[in-house]
Amino acid sequence: MALRAKMAQHLNGCSVACKVSWGDLQALCRRAKVVCKELEVTKNNFNDYEVEYITNYRKKNGKELFLVKWKGYHDSENTWEPRKNLKCPKLLKQFWRDVDTALQKQKKPRHPAELDHKTAAYVVQKARHRQRLSCWEAHLNKTCRQEGRIFVQNEVDMDGPPRDFTYINDYRVGEGVELGTTAAGCRCEDCFAHPVKGCCPGSSGHRPAYNDRSQVRVRPGLPIYECNARCGCGPDCPNRVVQRGIRYDLCIFKTDNGRGWGVRTLERICKNAFVMEYVGEIITTEEAEKRGEAYDRQGATYLFDLDYVDDVFTVDAAHYGNISHFVNHSCNPNLQVYNVFIDNLDERLPRIAFFATRSIRAGEELTFDYKMQTDPVDAESTKMDMSLAALETPSKKRIRVECKCGYESCRKYLFSCGQ
Repeated sequence: MALRAKMAQHLNGCSVACKVSWGDLQALCRRAKVVCKELEVTKNNFNDYEVEYITNYRKKNGKELFLVKWKGYHDSENTWEPRKNLKCPKLLKQFWRDVDTALQKQKKPRHPAELDHKTAAYVVQKARHRQRLSCWEAHLNKTCRQEGRIFVQNEVDMDGPPRDFTYINDYRVGEGVELGTTAAGCRCEDCFAHPVKGCCPGSSGHRPAYNDRSQVRVRPGLPIYECNARCGCGPDCPNRVVQRGIRYDLCIFKTDNGRGWGVRTLERICKNAFVMEYVGEIITTEEAEKRGEAYDRQGATYLFDLDYVDDVFTVDAAHYGNISHFVNHSCNPNLQVYNVFIDNLDERLPRIAFFATRSIRAGEELTFDYKMQTDPVDAESTKMDMSLAALETPSKKRIRVECKCGYESCRKYLFSCGQ
């Protein structure tokens, strides 16, 4: 009894996330005739049923019938319903898109009187696949700390959420890596209009990186110093841009030309605006060398060297990362890399931020150059020439990875043997 009491005391206040969705809980309550105020289930809506997805179709005596999978009910309880009973135009539209896709793959005529077994099976498989992606989307938005939402879309194949990948918001510190402490902050009353001794950038010997619209104005290759946790300014300070996180709605989508997953923006992004950080696990170059050899054999890698001053650490976003994990390469990218320093001023451990190189339309894919170089216009920018060879392992034994960016002046290969 004493042990139970002790365990209960330790568990006091603990909670476990429910694995059943809100809609499924509502359906279960209605089915069991249980009133639940929190779930908005009352005696008046016990007999309300929600269509989860449509699984089949047939036309009999000129009457269209749809086989419906009801939310909260087993597949064995699916029922055939006439169109007039279905108040789900989006699901009906999606059902017919899936049917058309299946018929096109089989080279069969459209508008059949009934679906063959293969087509019906594809429709069900696609509906369940879409549900998995929807659950992953919900998990991403629950996990990420950002203003913009993340959407997920795959209308190309049946690939679901990537295995062995954990979404993180900040660097994950690996073995042998220690983050420094925050230096003294600024004492400006207005960091933009009246910076004291140049604010945080000035104390590091640099000028402010942003204009009054939060757009980067220093040339690529120069570092960015933002206000930190010890500064007297608040969260709305104009010198706090990267640390506010992603502010745009973005979509992880499956590309249709063999480039895997990609990321597109769902909102217009202005030129020089901050878009996202490259986040992952910080590891030593020795560990990166070991992992790089394995990644090379797979023909893909997520290693980003942090060699602003010394080639000591690398960011590995293969298994731990944020949405930047899914951003593809382009020989004509719309994102540019900058090294950013905020709370940690150790020049060996900058934060990697992506800013828009031009105005980016809503619906356009976001890309950066995995072998990006900066023009050596001064001593500072030459420090970053090699650090922007993103996603390239420290190993000199390269394999040839074909570039599929589609740009007219494409370099054809991301990496070359002996490079």
